[in-house]
Amino acid sequence: MFTGIVQAVGTVRQASPYEQDRRLLIEPGALDSNGLQTGDSLAVDGCCLTLVSKAAGGLVVDVSAESLSRTTLGDLTAGDRVNLEPALTLSSALGGHLVSGHVDGIAEMLWRDPAGRCERWCLRGPQRLAQYIAEKGSVCLAGVSLTVNAVAGPEFEVSLVPHTLQVTTLGMYRSGARLNLEIDLIARYLERLMLNAAMPPANNKK
Repeated sequence: MFTGIVQAVGTVRQASPYEQDRRLLIEPGALDSNGLQTGDSLAVDGCCLTLVSKAAGGLVVDVSAESLSRTTLGDLTAGDRVNLEPALTLSSALGGHLVSGHVDGIAEMLWRDPAGRCERWCLRGPQRLAQYIAEKGSVCLAGVSLTVNAVAGPEFEVSLVPHTLQVTTLGMYRSGARLNLEIDLIARYLERLMLNAAMPPANNKK
């Protein structure tokens, strides 16, 4: 589990095919990686990956074919910058919202406009995810926890404060950019509970 509060921006040093998957070597930037161990979870642009090893150049993670097909990680090349967050611990502050690191789809940025010292963004997510995105609810974009300001079908707006633009990769995105999108974890499970409640009880007669 994660919070969507990015702790550092890393740099991809290598992005190489590895059998049917991909292996990334990421220089962790300001992230304190001393406590990270092989097998630990690390959110890379909002996608939960497993730390394979530590190398001289940074952290080595594998990206499965499934993740490559559902996220933007397949687009990464050497020199690209990525948002990093280690897994939540019991002593961590929950500053954002509960994030699983299981990307639901890809959102496209439509526009970004200044709003005082902040910025307003409009994005379009997959139509199948529109029902899970609610005004004043939460979404995770490229690993960053954000509050939804407005919704119109698959399109939604968020606001970004200067701090977020400065300490994450979001400041470099432009119209047409693709960002990993994770819907609110609670919305996903609430739908499942409602579907189960609507199902007729099983006939246990023998």
